[in-house]
Amino acid sequence: MGDKYKLMPQLKQLMPKTIGQYIEPFVGGGSSFLNAEGTSFVLNDIDSYIVGLHIEIGKFAANPEDLFKQLFEMIDFYGLSCSYRGVCVPDDLKIKYVKTYYSRYNKEAYNMLRKDFNEDKSDLLKLYLLLIYGFNHMIRFNGKGEFNLPVGNVDFNNNVYQALNNYLNFVGEHEIEFFNMDYISFLEIIKFEKDSYVFLDPPYLISMSEYNKLWNDQKENELCEYLDGLNDKGVKFGITNLITHKGKINHSFLEWSKKYCAFDVKSNYISFNDNTIKADSQEVFVTNYVWQKSLVL
Repeated sequence: MGDKYKLMPQLKQLMPKTIGQYIEPFVGGGSSFLNAEGTSFVLNDIDSYIVGLHIEIGKFAANPEDLFKQLFEMIDFYGLSCSYRGVCVPDDLKIKYVKTYYSRYNKEAYNMLRKDFNEDKSDLLKLYLLLIYGFNHMIRFNGKGEFNLPVGNVDFNNNVYQALNNYLNFVGEHEIEFFNMDYISFLEIIKFEKDSYVFLDPPYLISMSEYNKLWNDQKENELCEYLDGLNDKGVKFGITNLITHKGKINHSFLEWSKKYCAFDVKSNYISFNDNTIKADSQEVFVTNYVWQKSLVL
């Protein structure tokens, strides 16, 4: 959830022409940095599992075959479907459950995988499989610290295989460093360079996605004030946010953005609760540098 992959062709055209040090305080799944330019990448997320997954998967950059071998062995052990390898759901199940046959077929195996991960959370490849096969590819833990998302109507398909290969290729070809801190502490340790660029995709204040629930007005205002400080230091930044959504307006961010350059983004923002596109949603990209290219958004 929150994947910026589809927006990156628009956002890249609004980024500086030359980026040296690419800095991302809210890296999430990584779609932004994987589709951006930079000579080095300094990345952070407050979620230790997110950062742990990036580091764990990245270890296989020089040997992708070993990663796929381990993942496929795990898939076979639990008896999950894997359409990429031709391990498919039986036709009778597809006919009986036209829209939910993956979840029907994988539910028992998925629940066993989830149970095993919750008993010993040291194996992050199990967590990665839970993300592949889980509902909306999310990370969510309950109050007891247990991963608690249900199975999704998905499996390990060709898109997953290609995405992993692309990730490993990118990581193997670039200088990347990950941190697990709150965003202010992270940015405070950065030694900014002439061509440093900070890209921010923070939680959206007026949406109800799972990972936005801990964000509030105070944190939103703190972030805007911190970005004012970066601007005073001459550090270039770009930040995405929702201005309107489901009848709500983010007044504070809207007012703050008037000090900088704000651009509408054609996002087709999707609601977490019902997976429908919200026509009244307006997503923006705000920058503190002069934007000279001609682009109709």
